[in-house]
Amino acid sequence: MTRVGDGSGGDPTLVHEGDGRLQVADWGPDGGRLLLSEAHASSDADLFVLDLETGERRQVTPHEGDVRYEDPTFGPDGDAIYCASDASSDTLELVRIDRESLAVETVRSGGDRSIDGFALDGDTGRLAYTRNVDGYSELYAGRLEGATDAAASDVGIPDGVASELTIGPAGERLAATVSSTALNYSIYVVDLTALEESDGALEAERWTVPSAGGVPLEEYHEPDLIRYETFDGREIPAFFTLPEGAEPGTGPRPGPGPGPGEEVPVIVDIHGGPHSQRRPSWRNRPVRQYFLDRGYALFEPNVRGSSGYGREYAALDDVEKRMDSVRDIAAGVEWLREQPAIDDDRVVCYGRSYGGFMVLASITEYPDLWAAAVDFVGIADWTTFLENTGDYRQSHREAEYGSLEADREFLESISPINEVDRIECPLFVQHGANDPRVPVGEARQIADAVDEQGVPVETCIFEDEGHHTTKLENRIEQFERIADFLADHV
Repeated sequence: MTRVGDGSGGDPTLVHEGDGRLQVADWGPDGGRLLLSEAHASSDADLFVLDLETGERRQVTPHEGDVRYEDPTFGPDGDAIYCASDASSDTLELVRIDRESLAVETVRSGGDRSIDGFALDGDTGRLAYTRNVDGYSELYAGRLEGATDAAASDVGIPDGVASELTIGPAGERLAATVSSTALNYSIYVVDLTALEESDGALEAERWTVPSAGGVPLEEYHEPDLIRYETFDGREIPAFFTLPEGAEPGTGPRPGPGPGPGEEVPVIVDIHGGPHSQRRPSWRNRPVRQYFLDRGYALFEPNVRGSSGYGREYAALDDVEKRMDSVRDIAAGVEWLREQPAIDDDRVVCYGRSYGGFMVLASITEYPDLWAAAVDFVGIADWTTFLENTGDYRQSHREAEYGSLEADREFLESISPINEVDRIECPLFVQHGANDPRVPVGEARQIADAVDEQGVPVETCIFEDEGHHTTKLENRIEQFERIADFLADHV
């Protein structure tokens, strides 16, 4: 549903209704058109131009298969649309879509890396984009030099992740949110008027200094980017972080008091999505630091199905290939077993949402690998999840996971609840009772089933939370309980 107001304080006018996940992406230069984006699945979308006078909605991205169109914006004069897309490439590249002919032409290629952020000032033609290199952002700024040609210069920013690119009035400045594992989300600004005088590089200036959570920045641990070989010979990227003082073969035990000379336990932290990517940003960094300070190493894999590595990689876990990503987790544990600093007998499986499913699947498929597991808002039964998730999400999720109508037998075969008798390690289950995405019944059924098997299980269900734990007192309780649970079982 799309409404437009005139700023006078009156009720906005309904200009369009649709069945999908529709968003307004941009106003046309003449003020008479809207650019709309509609997501069909995590890796598939369409763009439409809506004429506000006639109400006509015209699709400008006809395509077959899954294609992404991200950060779309009208170009100068409104005769074309610029966005990041994988319509003609395995990775996202900067493209121009002609509004009349619908021809798609490449403006800037990211090569074997995706362009995952983009901004354009239609009046001046100045632009900015980011290139995702193994999770780290490379930031570029420049200008259009023709309809399908752009020049761009490197912009110096801290090693980390840049997002939310915004070009200011008259195209004079670029603002970006930048964070890293030792830098809370900060605004960096680039003087774009210096492009004409630049020798090929620009520097961003930091404009904000947010809190670091009371922990000195030098105490935040930087991860190592590693790769390990999985079952089919592919290399899986992952971030690996050791706690302070842990060297190969030595390290402190978790909890109060060091224990030099001992190997350390490790938390295998699996991201959700599944079309997501673990990146070296500030996101959840204080929580990770909490476990590092308690003596745990962290292992954060981007298994097949993750975004950031191209369309082919992201599709490697679709529907019937779902369990191949779980095999990637097992291969990651085998890599950890080769690291002298890691205690093979104290490996924890940890993840939320889709990552919670990955936890439950990992401890049922490979029960001998784990000392304990932590499941946040995870999926235990694919059929009950799809039957009970919000109506607004069902078709979107079925496009990724498989449908109840066509794939029910397969979905039942990979549901952890149906292999609960294979679980051997203690399990901690966290959920919010008001979760519209993954209903709380997923948590209750897996906890009850594990308890019936005689395996230790602890539940933490907040009646006043949803898919995310947002209240500070609940977050403190949840992580203190998890820390105590792991101290008891790992």
